[in-house]
Amino acid sequence: MSSKVMVALRIAAPRARVFEAFTREIHLWWRPNPLFRFSPAGAGTLAIEPREGGRFTETQADGSVFEIGRVTLWEPDTRLAVTWRQASFRDEQSTRVEIRFDEVGDDTRVTVEHHGWDSVPAPHAARHGMVGTLFLQRHGGWWQELLASLKAEVEDKKTGRTRRADPKKF
Repeated sequence: MSSKVMVALRIAAPRARVFEAFTREIHLWWRPNPLFRFSPAGAGTLAIEPREGGRFTETQADGSVFEIGRVTLWEPDTRLAVTWRQASFRDEQSTRVEIRFDEVGDDTRVTVEHHGWDSVPAPHAARHGMVGTLFLQRHGGWWQELLASLKAEVEDKKTGRTRRADPKKF
């Protein structure tokens, strides 16, 4: 059995637009969380190469690049999957994020499933001392925040509104 987080959110936009924002505009809506950093260097700019086998990366201000994972599934407007690891993970410690984009009337439901947390043992630094479901709930809460940020980015662009980044969220 695999420990996983699953969250979903509806966004008032066609799924092609939501998929584009999730993949090509991830640097605009992704909000780093100090508990769940990819590398000790801190928050950088995320990017997803748009193809199966493409890299999922974080680029730091100094130009260094950390490869978070690889795109394992690329079905434009429908599904995306990437491997996910932090710099402190050993080779056998890797998780997988699957994202679905489903039409619901004129909206798109985005569903994120983050699998494989059972490969990261309870005492690992990535869990911050949180055991069992507490860690999964906290990580799920972060994914909810991320999807809310994606929703705001997509819906604000659709209406022409401009939003300011909240510095307390970084």
